[in-house]
Amino acid sequence: MEKAIRRRYTLEYKQEAVRLVHSGQRVSAVAKALGIVEQTLANWVKADKLGRKGNCWDNACSETLFGSLKVERLHGEQFKTHREGKDAVVEWLLWYNGSRLHSTLGYLSPAQFERQANARQHALAA
Repeated sequence: MEKAIRRRYTLEYKQEAVRLVHSGQRVSAVAKALGIVEQTLANWVKADKLGRKGNCWDNACSETLFGSLKVERLHGEQFKTHREGKDAVVEWLLWYNGSRLHSTLGYLSPAQFERQANARQHALAA
C-alpha cells in the first residue's frame, strides 16, 4: 500500500500541486482535493520557493561574503572583547562595500555599482 502512495508523488504531481497553491488556492483546499496531508503540501511549497533561482534565501552570496570575511580579516585574530571583534567586522564590511573591487561587478565596489545602477534607473525614468 505504501509503495502505491509513494509512487503517486512523482515530481510532476508535486509540481502541479505546488502550482495550484501558487495560483492562489489555499494549501488546505488543494491538499483536501488531492487527498494529501496539508503539512506535506506545505513542505513542497516551501521547498519550491527556496529552490528558485535568485531567491533571497539562497546562501551562495552570504557564503562568499562570510568566507571572504574569515580569510581576509578574521583568520588568526584573537579579540580581547566581543565589542572589539564586532568593531573589526563592521570596519571590514564598510571597506568591503565601499572600497573593495569586485570582478563580478566590473571591478567596481558594491557602493559604486549601486550608484551607477541607480543613476541608470533615474536616467531611464526621466
